[in-house]
Amino acid sequence: MARAFLLGSYVDLLTMQETLDKVESIIQIGKPVQHVVINASKINLMAENKELAAIVNASPLINADGQSIVWAMKFLGHGAQERVTGIDLFEKLVKKSAEKGYRVYYFGAKEDVVQEVVRLHQQQYPNLAVAGYRNGYFDDIESEEIALDIRKSKADIVFVAFSSPKKEQWIHAYKDTMGAPFVMGVGGSFDVMAGVTKRAPQWMQKTGLEWFYRFMQEPKRMFKRYFIGNLSFMSKVIQERWRQ
Repeated sequence: MARAFLLGSYVDLLTMQETLDKVESIIQIGKPVQHVVINASKINLMAENKELAAIVNASPLINADGQSIVWAMKFLGHGAQERVTGIDLFEKLVKKSAEKGYRVYYFGAKEDVVQEVVRLHQQQYPNLAVAGYRNGYFDDIESEEIALDIRKSKADIVFVAFSSPKKEQWIHAYKDTMGAPFVMGVGGSFDVMAGVTKRAPQWMQKTGLEWFYRFMQEPKRMFKRYFIGNLSFMSKVIQERWRQ
């Protein structure tokens, strides 16, 4: 499996289909694996948080989630790379789980949100085996018990809907306790699927304007992440080009 090193992070040069095939092989092997995706915001966080950078780069499977990553890879000479977004991979894995009989566990978001996501998926895929679900509101002291409950559920795939860097850190700390072969962080995907937040139209996703659509929904909360963050990311890309 080919890998590139981009702005402090590894990224696997995989298409969506190749990623799905890789996940199947991981589940068949059965050893706990943490999956991560990178985007401009994650690159910025990794530059400030060495623990997060170490966790991401230790992950056996790292996808290019953001269109900014795809552009940066091409600009810096790594060649064309397909964007494999976390939410799209999440949806495709749920479909595949219904087909293959994989047991899935949903962890994160508010109680009504995670319940709605489970309901929608069971409605869409009647054969889907839901190992369990839990909201994302808990004290740190409860983490071990939650991980053990997930282990008892015999889940094959665990979807963790926290924000970064909490989700990467939590998964890294408890993936062996959970024992699930494949664990992925899905960020705000539960909120999108439950209709709490809206995803950008396809044309905005393809032209790299998904971030702007998200910003328009919550301008005060997202200003630092998207405007300041995107400028910081562009600066890193330009500096790397000069170094080359």
